[in-house]
Amino acid sequence: MPKLKTKSGAKKRFKITGTGKVMFAHEGKRHGMIKRTTKAIRQLRGTAVMFKTDGERIKKFFLPNG
Repeated sequence: MPKLKTKSGAKKRFKITGTGKVMFAHEGKRHGMIKRTTKAIRQLRGTAVMFKTDGERIKKFFLPNG
């Protein structure tokens, strides 16, 4: 059986915490900030924890070694 490779796109987008939760950065902050409200920009700041079932899928299919 060949080794399972980590998806390189997922490697850049997700991080697994010590307790096994999946962290992700919010989308929509690369460009076009002038058309976003100040509230939207503020709420997109930082990282967030993914829902449990979604995080399990990420770990199983995209980050098998992480």
